[in-house]
Amino acid sequence: MALVSPLNPDHDPETKELAAFFNETLGFCPNSVLTMQHRPAISKAFINLNMAVMANEGSVTSALKRMIAWVSSNATGCRYCQAHAIRAAERYGAEQVQLDNIWEYRTHPAFSEAERAALDFSIAASQVPNTVNGKLKKRLHKYWDDGEIVEILGVISLFGYLNRWNDSMGTTIEDDAVESANKYLGGIGWEKGKHDGTRY
Repeated sequence: MALVSPLNPDHDPETKELAAFFNETLGFCPNSVLTMQHRPAISKAFINLNMAVMANEGSVTSALKRMIAWVSSNATGCRYCQAHAIRAAERYGAEQVQLDNIWEYRTHPAFSEAERAALDFSIAASQVPNTVNGKLKKRLHKYWDDGEIVEILGVISLFGYLNRWNDSMGTTIEDDAVESANKYLGGIGWEKGKHDGTRY
């Protein structure tokens, strides 16, 4: 079981209203948010941050943001967030060939050099210790403006919070997220791990 059990979606009306955002992104309200509402100020602040980070104000697409989230979550090892990110990428129109070859983004022709730079940045910024360097900075600025780089790092940082939250919490993963993860990630080793609802 998770470290702390999620609360009923009706527990906090303000969180419930804000959480309608996730019906679009995932098709359900995640157990992570239902757990955060043990302290509603946290659940509400998190949802508002999520909406701000995922808003599109430049040319960083919704699909790319979700692929950035997946690569970041893969770098940190959070299986819960890997499943959610790949599901959201699917729902936001990521090309099938990209979803099928996300593990090979550095060499697969379905990915542009701009996307590769953003995804490499996602890995470097997610590692501990951080490995962002001058060479990567130069690559990023070749394809993305300052505002777009802020959007990209916003996604990485948001998922840094989520990776730590869900891996430490052992959040039980939802069936729909499992379905998407098995579809796109199962062939290369994804499994529920501590998020299966029976451990911890």
